[in-house]
Amino acid sequence: MKHRRLMTAVGCLFFTLFASGVFAQQQKTLSLQEAINLSLKNSKQLKSSQAKIEEATAALKEAVERKLPDASVSGSYLRLNSPNVDLKTKKDNSGGTPATTTESPKPSQAMYGIANVSLPIFSGFRIKYGIESARYLEQAAKLDAENDQEEIILNTIDAYNNLYKAYAAVELVDSSLQSARERAGQFRNLEKNGLLPRNELLKSELQVSNTELSLLDAQNNWQLANINMDLMLGLPENTELQLDTAAFQAPRELKQVAEYVQLGLQNRKDLSAVSYRKKAAATAVKATEGEKYPGLALSGGYVALNVPGVLTVTNAVNIGLGVQYSISSLWKNKAKVQQAQAREKQIAASEELLGDAIRLEVNRAYQNYLLAQKRIDVLQNAIDQATENYRIINNKYQNALATTTELLDADVAQLQAKLNYAFAKSDAVVAYDKLLQAAGLLQNTETK
Repeated sequence: MKHRRLMTAVGCLFFTLFASGVFAQQQKTLSLQEAINLSLKNSKQLKSSQAKIEEATAALKEAVERKLPDASVSGSYLRLNSPNVDLKTKKDNSGGTPATTTESPKPSQAMYGIANVSLPIFSGFRIKYGIESARYLEQAAKLDAENDQEEIILNTIDAYNNLYKAYAAVELVDSSLQSARERAGQFRNLEKNGLLPRNELLKSELQVSNTELSLLDAQNNWQLANINMDLMLGLPENTELQLDTAAFQAPRELKQVAEYVQLGLQNRKDLSAVSYRKKAAATAVKATEGEKYPGLALSGGYVALNVPGVLTVTNAVNIGLGVQYSISSLWKNKAKVQQAQAREKQIAASEELLGDAIRLEVNRAYQNYLLAQKRIDVLQNAIDQATENYRIINNKYQNALATTTELLDADVAQLQAKLNYAFAKSDAVVAYDKLLQAAGLLQNTETK
């Protein structure tokens, strides 16, 4: 038995030294609001969302630039062989066949340059609706990013809660271990004086060993939760976080569930993003229908040509109106319009499905928060009952009316009640924040 206690003590000492070596390098007091700010700053998901916004903004810029004139310049330099050139330049006096030149030119090269500019005047409203659609999609991308922010905030709150629960478990189990060791010491003295059977002492020492194992598990869970939080916030992995839980409290008062449902339908960023995409799809239908109309553009150009010894053209400027009309659009455009209308219907259906999902999500979050509050009340009573039960059993034990097993069981029940109560309080905070997130209120509440 002495050897067993020695090994347990050595194990605890090794774990303590290991933990101190890992975590003693850096310590940081972390409030919930600071954790949220760091997670938003270092989130890789938000960096991806920002890139999508930049892509949508560039697409909008591209759509606007379609109103600008198109300009092109081309030119060529050509090497020629020895061509046969027969210029019919004048007729003879008798009105007969044309006279030919005595010597034909033999150009060996040719050069030309062309510059064209075209300004669209009317394109069947395709440019107008393209800009409108791109603007809607840009707004949708921004709303997607805001929705991602709310998810990150909720994930941070959940991780903060897990770290708090892990730390609370370490504190409570460590306190219970101290009490168990004191009781085992008392039992050891009683056993030496012949006032306690040895098997009762062994039960007490077994409880100490079990509590030590529970403490090791709690410390391990706390370390993993700490590392997870460090990675989420972009902090060094060896940073020991000390939580400031003063503001980590959930309110007791609630609005009516119907109010939260309406707020969710009004404020949810994902629902607003779908709404903008539906507008973009409706605009795309109009743009597709515009393909049935002709295109009108103002065009201008300049041509220069030089064939040495044969022909030189300069200052050949042209300007005019150009009309382009695809007659096949009369029978090909109908299918394209139907496809665009089908996409609009799909987005409209997804908007309705998301609205139903939000209603269900808000009601579920509301009921879960009510349940969390009821659990706190019940577990508070459980702590009072477990504390009173331990007091009674301890008094009985002092008067030889209760066994050691009953005393130890009462002590374990008291520890479990305290753990359950501490966990329930922190879980209620997360449940309330999930309700806020379902109603689209989390970011406004947590980032002020």
